[in-house]
Amino acid sequence: MTKYIVQGGKPLFGEVEISGAKNAAVAIIPAALLVDGVCRIENIPQISDVTLCLRILEQLGASIRSINPHTVEIDCHCIHSTRTSYELARKIRASYYLIGALLGRFGQAEVAMPGGCNFGVRPIDQHVKGFTTLGAKVVVEGGFIHASTESGRLNGANIYLDVVSVGATMNIMMAAVMAQGVTVIENAAKEPHIVDLANFLNSMGANVRGAGTDTIKIHGVDRLLGGSYAIIPDQIEAGTYMAAVAAAGGQILVKNIIPKHMDCITAKLQECGVEVEEREDTLLVRRTGKLQKANVKTLPYPGFPTDMQPQITTVLTLAEGTSLVTESVWNNRYRYVDELKRMGASIQVDDKTAVVEGVDHLTGAPIQACDLRAGAALVIAALAAQGQSEVSCVQYIERGYENIVEKLQALGADIRAVEEPGDAEELEAHIG
Repeated sequence: MTKYIVQGGKPLFGEVEISGAKNAAVAIIPAALLVDGVCRIENIPQISDVTLCLRILEQLGASIRSINPHTVEIDCHCIHSTRTSYELARKIRASYYLIGALLGRFGQAEVAMPGGCNFGVRPIDQHVKGFTTLGAKVVVEGGFIHASTESGRLNGANIYLDVVSVGATMNIMMAAVMAQGVTVIENAAKEPHIVDLANFLNSMGANVRGAGTDTIKIHGVDRLLGGSYAIIPDQIEAGTYMAAVAAAGGQILVKNIIPKHMDCITAKLQECGVEVEEREDTLLVRRTGKLQKANVKTLPYPGFPTDMQPQITTVLTLAEGTSLVTESVWNNRYRYVDELKRMGASIQVDDKTAVVEGVDHLTGAPIQACDLRAGAALVIAALAAQGQSEVSCVQYIERGYENIVEKLQALGADIRAVEEPGDAEELEAHIG
């Protein structure tokens, strides 16, 4: 087990290179199952969720060749099973994308419930609605989701999502690309990684139109062939480093980004008094004065992302005045608040709203990550705090942030990773 030791109170200066998008990679890698040929995928982040995705594909019979740390070639020509390893699939929420990919190509899939959760805790009812509308039979038995078609091929259909769901939108897209006829997904999510998945599928021979709007139309094709594709930069990783300099002070250049994807985060940080200068594929982020209060409500893209809610809440703990944060996407996303309170933050949570009273400073303390984005928020708090903090359960953080310790060290942060005794079995993360 690893923990981070952080000596806080030092502003950040320098440049940080943003890695490939975690939320795109964990869908595009399973989507390679749809391709009857070799996929070359570039700009893959080196994170544990990606490692798990690749291991699952290998277990199903895929041949995977690493070209360099950020590029792999995946050949799914010889897939010999449509049943995933229970132990592997249950460790990653994104394992549910394997259902759409396997069902779309082979007409059947047996995938462990993501994270070991049931529909009530980690609902995938919109995914199931899409699969059944396309003609699949879906049952849950023995901890697995079993999906199958009698004919071996799905049929295009019109699908209206009852709620805007990123996961369901992407999963149904994968299932539908080789369905007979035309599929229309209405009330679709619009996140950048949905567009990225559509672009990947199209580069392999699919016919997906409208990704990035609320209506996606998919004309089924008989076969997807191989090709090369580069994953987009990670919007949330970039936002996390922007939030870090907002909390700790200093100036950093955030490199390898798509500035348009950052608009919702940039606007809120500017409201807080952070200076953000947009360039071609970089953002210069500076904070020298006092932080100002702001109200934040998470919404589907292009609104403020739920995956940035813990990080912005941490920034607001140091802002002058009272801020309101409303979480409208996920339940139970304020579990990290008690850890911030250990550091002197003043936050009261009432259902989906957090009332944040700004304090003069945070104080270092032993704190524990409870999920990926909460873990990143606690690192930000430790960087801004006076004194030393110990952040434990960092396996959550390493699910989605490549070389976070090294990147922060390059910005002048006093942070190091140390090994500590403990149970080596990786805990399943609950929130992506």
